[in-house]
Amino acid sequence: MKTIVNGLILKGLELEAKKENILIDDDGTILEISKEVKEGEIIDADNKIVCPRFLNAHTHIGDSIIKDEGEGLSLDEVVKPPHGIKHVALESADDDVLIEAMRESMWDMYNMGVSHFIDYREGGLDGVKLLKEAAKDIPITPIILARDSSFYGEDANYHMVKMALKKLLKESDGIGLSGFGEISTTVAEIICERCEREDKISSIHVAENELNQIASLEKTGKSEPQRAFEAGFNQIVHMTNPKNDDVELLARSDSSLTVCPRSNGALAVGVVPLYEILNKGVRPLIGTDNIMINSPNMFRELEFTLKIMKGVSRNHIDAREILKMATTNADSSISNLPIDKSYIGEGQKAELMIVNKKSNNPYLSLINRTEANDIVKII
Repeated sequence: MKTIVNGLILKGLELEAKKENILIDDDGTILEISKEVKEGEIIDADNKIVCPRFLNAHTHIGDSIIKDEGEGLSLDEVVKPPHGIKHVALESADDDVLIEAMRESMWDMYNMGVSHFIDYREGGLDGVKLLKEAAKDIPITPIILARDSSFYGEDANYHMVKMALKKLLKESDGIGLSGFGEISTTVAEIICERCEREDKISSIHVAENELNQIASLEKTGKSEPQRAFEAGFNQIVHMTNPKNDDVELLARSDSSLTVCPRSNGALAVGVVPLYEILNKGVRPLIGTDNIMINSPNMFRELEFTLKIMKGVSRNHIDAREILKMATTNADSSISNLPIDKSYIGEGQKAELMIVNKKSNNPYLSLINRTEANDIVKII
């Protein structure tokens, strides 16, 4: 039993700033939140913020082996399967080297307050098993989205797709696809139907590159997001370049959006219209994307996002809404994703961090000013 006292806690799904104490039992469950409670070991959080730990909602942790390579190349030259430099590197990488690089990135995330991350894991079933091996003994939860080479191409063998799906979903948390440039509509529908049946995540990159959007519209008469919604994907990633009524379709859909603004900037593909998306009532998630391009530092991602979105939209964006993208928007009641990610509330699992409060605005203090040495305790 322990009690966190004197801290400014960010409570509930709305991250309300409250000066209250948190009682946690020996199993790691939050038993009580009140001003009066004080039992067991006392953890003094005076002049500190108690915040839910982060979900990094989109990573490619495998490319930890080729950090900062591919500068100046196009999006397709860097990441498009099977010939992008990332995929060539992954194909030739020694397993032990890959595992060690992924472990280093997971420790980086843990030390910067991440409790869970959603990873697009390349390499089929072997790739899934490598990440599970790498994650052993690290206090972080990987949510693994797999893929298989049988999915690719307009002439994919549907029987092989279904067999690969069956095997992958036994070992993973869902499927993560590079995009509609590599798969057919039928394969997308097969994947989404199977994932829904098994309560798994079906995820796909959409509208990351404007050229891909134009190609989709010319080929099918539909944008990439529209095709994703119609196929039934429950997570879409990027939507940096929406067309026509894509944002309205997103708001009406059951799909969760994950944005990756630093990655979009690094690859020069645009800036997601986050102000418009938030104004439609959408509550996105946020991720750091390819580790070959970005560090998996969520504080950097949040600060970049808040400031670039204000600058591009020329409008105020509430810092609390940005912080929710890394914390409480992950709750299944909001994201519609089968993710077991807690918030600070009675009955919830205690997954939180105690961070130095460096200004009177706790949301901006976290986003603008937190460095690694400001995280004084991780629970």
